[in-house]
Amino acid sequence: MRDIYFYSKLKKSTRALSEIIGIETEFSKIPNSWHVVVVDVENSTQAVEEGKHHQINLTATGAIISVLNTVRKKKKNIEIPYFFGGDGATFLLPDMLLSEIITVLKNYSLHIKRNTNLLLRVGHISTEELASEKTCIKILKHQLTPQLTIPIVLGNGLKKAEAIIKRTFVAQTDTNFKKNLLNLEGMQCRWEQISPVQLQKKVVCLLLDVPDENQQSAIYKDVLTQMNLLFGAFNKRQPIRSNSLKLDFRLGKILEEMKISISNKSLIYVLKHWIQTLFGKIYFNFSKEGKRYLTQIGQLSHTFMLDGTINTIFTAEQSKINEFISYLNHLEAAQKIVYGIHVTHASVMSCYVLDRKTKHAHFVDGTEGGYTSAAKMFKTKLATLK
Repeated sequence: MRDIYFYSKLKKSTRALSEIIGIETEFSKIPNSWHVVVVDVENSTQAVEEGKHHQINLTATGAIISVLNTVRKKKKNIEIPYFFGGDGATFLLPDMLLSEIITVLKNYSLHIKRNTNLLLRVGHISTEELASEKTCIKILKHQLTPQLTIPIVLGNGLKKAEAIIKRTFVAQTDTNFKKNLLNLEGMQCRWEQISPVQLQKKVVCLLLDVPDENQQSAIYKDVLTQMNLLFGAFNKRQPIRSNSLKLDFRLGKILEEMKISISNKSLIYVLKHWIQTLFGKIYFNFSKEGKRYLTQIGQLSHTFMLDGTINTIFTAEQSKINEFISYLNHLEAAQKIVYGIHVTHASVMSCYVLDRKTKHAHFVDGTEGGYTSAAKMFKTKLATLK
């Protein structure tokens, strides 16, 4: 029972990420009583090509919101690590929560199928079973910004979990959607595409993997150090800036959000949220609370994940991107890494807002497919290696 607070009780690291990542003794082993839960949109690459990129992002965000709202409802102050991946999400959670979370996610998957015709796969595996696969999951709690703390994972355990879950996935036979299990309170997605503040900069989505568990700490440290040298510190390369955020007033934007966030279509929902968005412009421009919220968005945006593989989105000038790609190609030629990269003109954001003071989180992807487009390149390289 005490293991349910394993992650909650982990000491938060405030050292530079490029420094702490190289100190493996700072990481802790996940308890054997915990589980890995994976959700992902099947055939997401094809869906992006069909113009469903925004729906895919909302689906992944909705899965995270479903889980966080379920845990919050327990009122036990349980923290669980999770990772946003553009077309899905990964969670680590204690045995006590597993059954209820899987039930909620499978019901959410039915909701997504009904409203968007996307298939959201849901699966889980215990960390104990993963240990028998001769792979590990070592975790660190890291304060990435003054307001955002994220999990950092070394080891191939989460990648192995995802591979097993995808390989053994069987579509559920129970198609009885339960409205009372759907809880997407806080889902908001009202922002236009976010262009870099400096016009000459591009938005970069990067997936980078070090296949050898024993080399991950050293190589990821080297990669992050190189990124700092080329692109500046983390806060300097953030794609989300308060002065570049603009509300999207299109009804179509709210209709897309509605498909994910509620069980049935509602004209009242559309009109209510459209009016709220119109008033939002006044709130954000002229109130102290609104301006403070805009400033916090950059601090609470998920733009860097390390779940055994680096997933990150940042801004950079093309000349620096070219220099970075040359560096990555050198590492890849030495068989130290495999990477996929997607360079685009803007980022997109979906949000979880319980209140505008402190309880909000923002999930960022790139335009033109974002992480999914980077993953296409990444998977092609992996296939040639095999």
